[in-house]
Amino acid sequence: MDDKAPQSDLEERVVFVNRCAKVVKGGRRFSFSAIVVVGDRKGLVGCGFGKANEVSDAIRKGGDMARKSMFPVKMKDRTIPHEVVGRHDGGHVMLKPASPGTGVIAGGGMRAVLEVSGVRDVLGKSLGSNNRLNVVKATFDALKQLRSGEEIRSLRGIGRTS
Repeated sequence: MDDKAPQSDLEERVVFVNRCAKVVKGGRRFSFSAIVVVGDRKGLVGCGFGKANEVSDAIRKGGDMARKSMFPVKMKDRTIPHEVVGRHDGGHVMLKPASPGTGVIAGGGMRAVLEVSGVRDVLGKSLGSNNRLNVVKATFDALKQLRSGEEIRSLRGIGRTS
């Protein structure tokens, strides 16, 4: 397994567990799905969606998927470098940088993602769907769009002497 961080440093947060029922001849068969967010609180974060017939198996599978999908988050001190809007299906989220000491002002799945990623001061607002999976994925879309000031300057060619 090619993990980017040691297992002990990672914090795993279960965002939501859903129970699904299938009606069969003998009654109902239940299966479970779990949305799990994993991060090291230092800028690495990942998300996974696990499905199984037992809750614990679904959470374990979601955690494994989250570890495989980890990516670094661009930060400026304890906050994000600029305002950004993330979208996934019906989920739209807006993230704004906040002054030191503000804390994470965000709800539900967005809060879990931001806390385990290591962002400590940020304002977040969910604008679209209430579906937790779409909100989490929209938050990941927003975090992937973040760019540092140096990256933007180099892309625009500002500061280069020809």
